[in-house]
Amino acid sequence: MVDKIANALRLTAVDEQAAKAGLYKGMALTDARAQFDKLDIAFASPRKDGELLEKLADWCDRYTPLVALDAPHGLILDMTGCIHLFGDEPTLLEDVHRQLQRHGMIVKMAFAGNAAAASALARHSAGGIVEPSDQSRRLYALPLVSLDLEDAHLAGLRRAGLRTVGDLDVLPRAALTARFGNGVVAGLDALFGRQSKPISPRRIVPVCMVERRMAEPLIEMEAVELVLVQLADELFIRLGQRVEGAREIEASFFRTDGNVRRLRIEAGRPLTDTKTLMRLMKERLSTLAEPLDAGFGFDMIRLGALRTDRTRHQQKSLDDREQETEEVERLIDRLSIRLGNSRVLRPTPVDTHIPERTVALEPASKTKRESNGEWTAQPQGDPPERPVRLFQPPEHIEATFEVPDSPPAQFIWRRVRHNVVLAEGPERIAPEWWREHSGALTRDYYRLEDSSGKRFWVFREGLLERGTPNPRWYLHGLFA
Repeated sequence: MVDKIANALRLTAVDEQAAKAGLYKGMALTDARAQFDKLDIAFASPRKDGELLEKLADWCDRYTPLVALDAPHGLILDMTGCIHLFGDEPTLLEDVHRQLQRHGMIVKMAFAGNAAAASALARHSAGGIVEPSDQSRRLYALPLVSLDLEDAHLAGLRRAGLRTVGDLDVLPRAALTARFGNGVVAGLDALFGRQSKPISPRRIVPVCMVERRMAEPLIEMEAVELVLVQLADELFIRLGQRVEGAREIEASFFRTDGNVRRLRIEAGRPLTDTKTLMRLMKERLSTLAEPLDAGFGFDMIRLGALRTDRTRHQQKSLDDREQETEEVERLIDRLSIRLGNSRVLRPTPVDTHIPERTVALEPASKTKRESNGEWTAQPQGDPPERPVRLFQPPEHIEATFEVPDSPPAQFIWRRVRHNVVLAEGPERIAPEWWREHSGALTRDYYRLEDSSGKRFWVFREGLLERGTPNPRWYLHGLFA
């Protein structure tokens, strides 16, 4: 495999026969062709390699939900608490090898006490199961390249006569840090598990998860639906023990050919029963651009609650009719699944003084976001302080005023002149200095009423006493 690196074609991968002949990764293609007239070459495609690695990571979700990418060609699986599902480590290794060989792939694996050690042993040794008592000896025998150091540091260590990890680990740490920086010592600590370095899973780890592995692949959708009902019953029993309901549920369907399909359901209220979930699941299936295809069959189905909320019991009305709020939430769930979460929105308050930013729209199926903003109730009998309709952006008006801080005596809006008979204000609102640009100006708001009884909300941008000779006036909203 060749690729263009630093304006030159270089080898990025060689097979066993080429390696025995003396070719190596990073070698210039011209040097390789100088030694061998006939080379079977192909151009590398890192993008397609990455896509294949992502598909393999999806396939590995059948073993554990904690799957991380180990670029460019590796995967890391945290099997903590999952080994018993497959018997023991040798059985799991054999299953992975057998399954991938069916798809024409060769894999090298290593079991170790931490992710860094497993990655290094899989890449630079024979791999296999590493017993805790034998892990230090195996790590000591690894070459220095297994530490993933910079080329300059690696060359310096080799010039010093160091060849293996064991040669490096016995040296004083202070001397290593002084000469090669913290990267060398950090790599050693991660390799031997002295420093906690957890993996970063590529997918959200479910709060609660149930799955079913089939002895024979399921092809009929009726059988798939039956398994989903059974899994949902089991999932809600577990959530009920925690006094929680599911706000977001993901169903994963693992096909025998390695393809994985996922369906995600988001609800406006915590789901606690199978009937409601299956109704939403059918709605979701009916909106898929590509129908759920079993192909040669599903050999595993998983149901996981990605997000949960505490459940609360609501009293029903005396005539056994469900409360209106519950009906609205059900409607929100159906519309969100059919149209998409980004198209069904609800207003939420934002803690800010800038009028056009006091309300934000977010998906209606989401929980109320954490903020200090709250809806403020208008005292009964008092005139409204804010208009019911805001213009975004505010519309420019031509205003006539007598003194700097006085309200307009008249103004022209959309080519119509309005004579002001009543005015309240000003209400001064300063810009948010941590968010606005340096040229943002202070606003003075006035509530105005013209001779025909119409009420307006206008503001003056800028202050005369602060160097704004001709402040601009804007109409920001209309009162009912």
